Amino acid sequence: MTALRIATRRSELATAQAGIVRLLLKQLGHEAVLLPVDTSGDLEAGDGKERWVDAIVDALRTGKADLAVHSAKDLPADDPDDLVVAAVPEREDARDVLVAADAAFLANGLPRQGARVGTSSLRRAAQLRAAVPGVDIVDLRGNVPTRLRKVASEGAADIAVLAAAGLKRLGLEPGTVVPLEADVMVPAPGQGALAIQCRTDDRQLRAVLTSIDHRASAVTVAAERALTRALNGDCNVPLGAHATMAGDIVHLTACVAAPDGSEVIRGSAESEDPVHAAHTVVADLQRDGADRILDAVRAR
Repeated sequence: MTALRIATRRSELATAQAGIVRLLLKQLGHEAVLLPVDTSGDLEAGDGKERWVDAIVDALRTGKADLAVHSAKDLPADDPDDLVVAAVPEREDARDVLVAADAAFLANGLPRQGARVGTSSLRRAAQLRAAVPGVDIVDLRGNVPTRLRKVASEGAADIAVLAAAGLKRLGLEPGTVVPLEADVMVPAPGQGALAIQCRTDDRQLRAVLTSIDHRASAVTVAAERALTRALNGDCNVPLGAHATMAGDIVHLTACVAAPDGSEVIRGSAESEDPVHAAHTVVADLQRDGADRILDAVRAR
């Protein structure tokens, strides 16, 4: 049997995530190997989610890879006709967490006044500023281990804001970790989920991948991506979206926040149809001025 080729970014987290899918396939009797790829986002600075998947998508289209594993939050909300998200394995914790160099930098589960909080995310910074007026946000970049090191030993910040799922998948257990619930910090659309992509016309592989698809995870991610698509959102705007599922009902919550934290617009809806839930929330957000905030951010 020819081993399936899984395209992935080279980062430690991306490799770990692709390894999770490789193991799932192996449990079904399908051998797979990882094909590390350098994307534009890995090689140079710039904007746009497409930069984090461009070379991976090329590997699929040219037949160098059979499937690709993405962090769902890095995947553009629009799917090209020739590629499809064929499976979303069971989602990890979607929440953001605060990782503090010392518990003294925290108060009641939030940064203490005067603590320096490191993040390069507009979404995270805006919601933290709304929750803790006057919080000191500092730019903190790099992969997960790098950001942890910068906080723990280099003093670049007192607290880092990270995705809970990334810490778990890397097996990292920093000393002081405080989860942020969605009423304080709405996660990024797709956070905590993996998206397995393949060629649309590869029906044999799509049938295999169906076996590792987790329905609730796939439906909730579909709701979040539909909302992102309707708002023309990407990783450079302060947009959060998080869906959960109870039975057949999708509950979707989303927010758009002014970068300075002065305004946070929230919306939520329930529906059996994830796209309907997304459009309902989008209508509420737009009614309350979300487009005004997003347009101002894009014009900067």
